[in-house]
Amino acid sequence: MDKICVSDTDGFGVEVILNEEDSAAAPWCVHGPALLFVKVCVGGQQGRRFYACSACRDRKDCSFFQWQDEKVSKARLLAREEENKAKQPPFTHEEFRSRFLQVVSLPLAQRRFCQTCQLLLLPADWAAHSAHSILLDVSAAQLRRPSQLLRPLDNKKTNAQYLFTDRSGHFLLDLFAALGFQKVLCLGTPRLHELIKIRNSEGSGRVMKSLLLDIDYRYSQFYGEEEFGHYNMFNHHFFNGKAAEKRLEDFLHEEGGEKVVMVTDPPFGGLVRPLAHSFSKICSQWRSLQSPETQGAELPMVWIFPYFFEPRILECFASFSMLDYQVDYDNHPLYKHGGRGRKQSPVRLFTNLRPSNVVLPPEEGYRFCSLCQRYVSSGNQHCPQCDACTSKDGREWKHCFLCNKCVKPTWLHCSGCGHCALEDHPCGRRGSGCFSCGSTDHKRRACPVSSGAVRHRPRTRAARAGDGRRRSGAVLHTVQKQERALRRLTQKSKKMMKKKTKSS
Repeated sequence: MDKICVSDTDGFGVEVILNEEDSAAAPWCVHGPALLFVKVCVGGQQGRRFYACSACRDRKDCSFFQWQDEKVSKARLLAREEENKAKQPPFTHEEFRSRFLQVVSLPLAQRRFCQTCQLLLLPADWAAHSAHSILLDVSAAQLRRPSQLLRPLDNKKTNAQYLFTDRSGHFLLDLFAALGFQKVLCLGTPRLHELIKIRNSEGSGRVMKSLLLDIDYRYSQFYGEEEFGHYNMFNHHFFNGKAAEKRLEDFLHEEGGEKVVMVTDPPFGGLVRPLAHSFSKICSQWRSLQSPETQGAELPMVWIFPYFFEPRILECFASFSMLDYQVDYDNHPLYKHGGRGRKQSPVRLFTNLRPSNVVLPPEEGYRFCSLCQRYVSSGNQHCPQCDACTSKDGREWKHCFLCNKCVKPTWLHCSGCGHCALEDHPCGRRGSGCFSCGSTDHKRRACPVSSGAVRHRPRTRAARAGDGRRRSGAVLHTVQKQERALRRLTQKSKKMMKKKTKSS
């Protein structure tokens, strides 16, 4: 059994429990099988286990909730099934593809895209969408760039679509071509999939095959079933069932020596361990297709994520290393290349590719460190004490001899805390640590005292009533917070009105 601990600020943590037995028995929401969670209080005592949506961490986006030991009535099951059906895409993948081919065959003046519904329109649909925002004269070039035509999803905790700039996309494609990969499995990277198809159509370089797996069903309009699969990477769920799973297996099969690489760019607000659990399943599937001589090999993989997730990713994939390349996005206000100091993009490449083989562009200031045997950013200087290029964020870090490690340039050593921190940090405040023993030196999953999972203890009626009171208290707190914000807004408006009156 694999467990994930996500701490919060109320003295408890929430664990995600991942095992095949619970996954098979999990109820479904519109996003596929739910994940099993349990609240863990200080001291290691566990609360009641519950199922919640795998893709949405906010109940506003998906309200699914069910206690693990709850007996659900048939009426509720039927209502849930009807709700899931009602939230399905308006067309099947095959129907979407048929509509696309019809739109392509239309004259330019009749090609329309409904920006309100995010749907390519046929002449028969025009009347029903007459009050919507319509893009006219959709060109063939626009149809080849669906990531620019579709409105990006923007929920950071579920399906946020930050789309690569052409700089980052072409860097990855040039890298894969140089390393001899002929197949690219794109998990949540529609812009990369798009650029591969454009390159192939232009005849520039060796032809690459690409398969896009993404939770955004809207791409079904532009790609056939051999090129796109509707997929939830948080629970490894294929919305189109076994046929889609078989297409992934066929793609992973390296027939004729075609090398496969997997690239993923998940939502940054998503939990790392469920993602790693799904990626490990794909890696195992790839490994099962290898010859006996290469059974111990790993599927080449690039995971694109912010650098501050490095410990969590390395905990899941010990063979990975983080590279200094700064990934930037077209539609993110901060994650841009070329900034200085803290304004640089924090998004990096985590990969099991040999670091010395990943050549970063020297024209952008990257250079090769012969001691570390990898390419690093211009500000990442080699530390003789650490014997490594230690910077994570692009700035030159400094070595603290008291901490015996390199730290950020804005940090100072605090004698009260016993470690380096920002100058105006809350000195002496206890940080988050182990829920079982209270130590701040480790997390609960590495606690030598608990030595494994704490058994589930039956909840008393009083304890369950206490949970209800706490939930009611949380709702009341939210309402009070909203009322305070409204009062502040009203006061601010009154002040502005007074200023306007005086000026007039």
